[in-house]
Amino acid sequence: MGVPALFRWLSKKYPKIISPVIEEEQHDIGGAKYEDPNPNGEIDNLYLDMNGIVHPCSHPEHKRPPETEDEMFLDIFTYTDRVLMMARPRKVLMIAVDGVAPRAKMNQQRARRFRSAQDAKLKQMAIDKEIREKEARGEMINDAVKGKKQWDSNAITPGTPFMDRLAEALRYWVAYKLSTDPGWANLQVIISDATVPGEGEHKLMSFIRSQRSDPQYNPNTRHCIYGLDADLIFLGLATHEPHFRVLREDVFANQERHMTVSDHVGMSKDQLSLIEERDKKKPFLWLHVNVLREYLGIELYNPQISFPFDLERAIDDWVFICFFAGNDFLPHLPSLDVRDNGIDTLVNCWKRCIPRLRDYLTCDGKLNLQSVETLLGDLAIKEDEIFRNRFAAEKRRKEGRKRRKVAEEQDKALKSVYMSQVTKGKDKAPIVPDKNMPLMDTSGNIVEGYASFSNKDIVENRDTVTLAGMANNDAAAALKKLIDSKKQLKEDTPIDTESSAVSTPTSTADADADADADSEEPSQVHPKKRVAANDEEPSDDIRLHEPGYQKRYYQVKFHCKTDEEVEQVRREVVKSYIEGISWVALYYYQGCPSWTWFYPYHYAPFASDMTNLKDLFPAGIKFDLGEPFRPYEQLMSVLPAASSHALPDVFHTLMKDPDSEIIEFYPEEFEIDMNGKKMSWQGIPLLPFIDEKRLLDAVQGKYDKLTAYEKERNTNKQAELFISNENKNYERFAEALYKQDLQSVKFSFAKSSLAGLAIKFPSFDPCGTLKFPLKEGNMPNINKKDYLQVEYHFPQKAWGKSMLLNGFIPAVPALTTADRNEVLYQLQSNNVRGNSRGFNNNFQASSDYVNHGPQGKEVFKMYSMRRGGYRSSLQHLKDGGKNERVPAVNNASPYGIPIHQPQQNQYGYGYSQVYGNQANYGATYNQFGQASAYQPQSYQSQTYQRRSYQPHNGNSSARSGYFPPPGPASGRNGYR
Repeated sequence: MGVPALFRWLSKKYPKIISPVIEEEQHDIGGAKYEDPNPNGEIDNLYLDMNGIVHPCSHPEHKRPPETEDEMFLDIFTYTDRVLMMARPRKVLMIAVDGVAPRAKMNQQRARRFRSAQDAKLKQMAIDKEIREKEARGEMINDAVKGKKQWDSNAITPGTPFMDRLAEALRYWVAYKLSTDPGWANLQVIISDATVPGEGEHKLMSFIRSQRSDPQYNPNTRHCIYGLDADLIFLGLATHEPHFRVLREDVFANQERHMTVSDHVGMSKDQLSLIEERDKKKPFLWLHVNVLREYLGIELYNPQISFPFDLERAIDDWVFICFFAGNDFLPHLPSLDVRDNGIDTLVNCWKRCIPRLRDYLTCDGKLNLQSVETLLGDLAIKEDEIFRNRFAAEKRRKEGRKRRKVAEEQDKALKSVYMSQVTKGKDKAPIVPDKNMPLMDTSGNIVEGYASFSNKDIVENRDTVTLAGMANNDAAAALKKLIDSKKQLKEDTPIDTESSAVSTPTSTADADADADADSEEPSQVHPKKRVAANDEEPSDDIRLHEPGYQKRYYQVKFHCKTDEEVEQVRREVVKSYIEGISWVALYYYQGCPSWTWFYPYHYAPFASDMTNLKDLFPAGIKFDLGEPFRPYEQLMSVLPAASSHALPDVFHTLMKDPDSEIIEFYPEEFEIDMNGKKMSWQGIPLLPFIDEKRLLDAVQGKYDKLTAYEKERNTNKQAELFISNENKNYERFAEALYKQDLQSVKFSFAKSSLAGLAIKFPSFDPCGTLKFPLKEGNMPNINKKDYLQVEYHFPQKAWGKSMLLNGFIPAVPALTTADRNEVLYQLQSNNVRGNSRGFNNNFQASSDYVNHGPQGKEVFKMYSMRRGGYRSSLQHLKDGGKNERVPAVNNASPYGIPIHQPQQNQYGYGYSQVYGNQANYGATYNQFGQASAYQPQSYQSQTYQRRSYQPHNGNSSARSGYFPPPGPASGRNGYR
């Protein structure tokens, strides 16, 4: 999910969450090796959102793209290898590629791909024109550029031949690394390619939630996720894992301009090589979620609430609040924008209303509609003021741009007139300054009489005097034009005392607003200086700053004509939006609640419209899970006709034939509503929504004409697990699947820090050879005896709970007392625009924080064991006990733990009684116990008490202690 400007906003407001990645030089002799200690702190599990790697490697913005798909795959190998050397995961690597998305996401995918096809068409026309012009001047054109069509980035969609080849290439690369890299000996690699339904980052979160459901799960697992989407920060918080960080490329460091059409056509090989070398050294950043949790623990604490403060629930509310400022499934509220400090505005509303509530806004992804309505009611009070202040700020920005434009024209006119008269250093300067400056013409002759100006007057009015002294008609005309423009500017710029007197968060950074209009899209980083969509200002028919804007909004955006129609549409839009925000919350915390639901409008309602929400949902908000689309069905839903080459030929007529029953789904021209924005990429493409039944009927009617290979690409599959022949589970899997001829093996977390179900992979032959699948590159074939490939199923996931698991060990706090006091001071002074340290626009990662995960070496002193927990299971194995599961009988789970019957609460869903002791849990967690200024007394007395080691007589399984997982200690010492 792309939340525009979120990463930059967070890094400015909470500067210590960011630190630079330490990269060690890699050489064949004496260089850094994968198995060496990680200077950035050790990581157990690394999760790769592969679309964040595939996009910049296949169609980079700052260098010439690869010429063939094989070159793209080799670049992907190199890039991924670099990321792996930064993180160096020791236990699990999961590679997730975007699969078929929920219907709610397809609307945005459709808009992006239609626009991408349109931009690619214009770019190709410009390149062809540039080539023709250069050839007409007799210039030589590189054959690699001439006659070559631009690669269609829409091929990065599930079901295309490119994605099928990408999956094959990734399987080879993983097998190659497992067979040749000694650091990968015990690494377990999961590949979830485009044939597995779900967005990449949400497949990663589903994996983490499933592992947390295993009774033997280690609550101190150190997680890291790589990706460019800003919502990875929200997902990291939503896991409630205490040791979590995000790795991403520093897209704001050494910003390079986008390659222009002339660059694509005329750059030399040396210039391209220089750009390549510079691109290889682009820095990376860590975003430490545990440090962000520290900041939020300070900011969200409120001693005035009527129920126990629970940081985990408060963080869930903060994540939920951020959804209103932008997400991939719903348009943001008109009054909220990250660049206008919309999140701070909503957080302040939350702080004001939370003492009046009986509970938090959310619980494990479920909404408390009454609390949500109270929050939006507080925002509605400020909505009119927000629109007026936004208009005043935009007015000042326009005036500033106009002044700068006039100044540039003045400077240009003056230089064109008298720069030719500038002395070349041969004139004699006067030794003693004159009291009255002599006036000369352009030939250097003294004009009869002296000017009645002092030296000071001459200097202050030097431009006007210089022009006046020139016997030149052009100069006189230029002078007249400048004087007239100055007079006109004064007449058009009234002093707005009312707007300047209003002090709001949006008014303190007006001068920087143009420079801070950054957007975090995975495939593109816009430079600081931007070009507007057009020179003309877009018409504003709604006028949000004037009374009556609600009615005008629905009349213009929703084409309502009567007051009754406005009211009816308003309630329908509100109902769909509340459904959508509930869908998003469940999607983040529990997984996809419905594959078929989507928001059927292009625009969002106002906060003031969201009243009487319980009347809209008397039985609560419910979703029908449904089934995901097949890959070809999604392709037909999101691709324009210009990208039909990515689909089998049988579907082309549906997209291009004027007589097709669904031809209206594929318009060649479509309107883009700028909606008050200035940049073309910020506009809203007004595309028709897909009619699911009509589309599926048309597409499925062509399935019998597909070839066997095309049918294979149109199948939803499962993830795959790869392990080397030195992995702890290799002998067990090989014995069960290929000697005992079993079809599946269930394995638990304790032995290898991974739980799940391994199923025999039909096409894998342990005695065979994996051939290098690319035509370019020089890489060897792989003997399949060196690794094992199986189909992998996650453990069955329980209902996720917003809590830190029992037995976690906190990291060493990163915030000092000074940092905490600064946050408190800013909160008390309402200084939320960031004028203090760390809030400047020139962001740099200056923190030297290194995340070492759980604090302390003797971790057994930090906490005691719990029945069925990670350490007690290890102790059971160490004492020689058998780790056998109890068969699932009655209410027993497959892991041998009784399943408690769910109880109904006010949110209308069940949860296990084992999690019901909320008060005790709240008293357990206090990462900031030493700062009494913002923590209640009851939360400081029982925090992290160290327990001494006291074995129980006659009961070895109840002893306290932490033991590493059993298994061979030997590893590979070199390349094979």
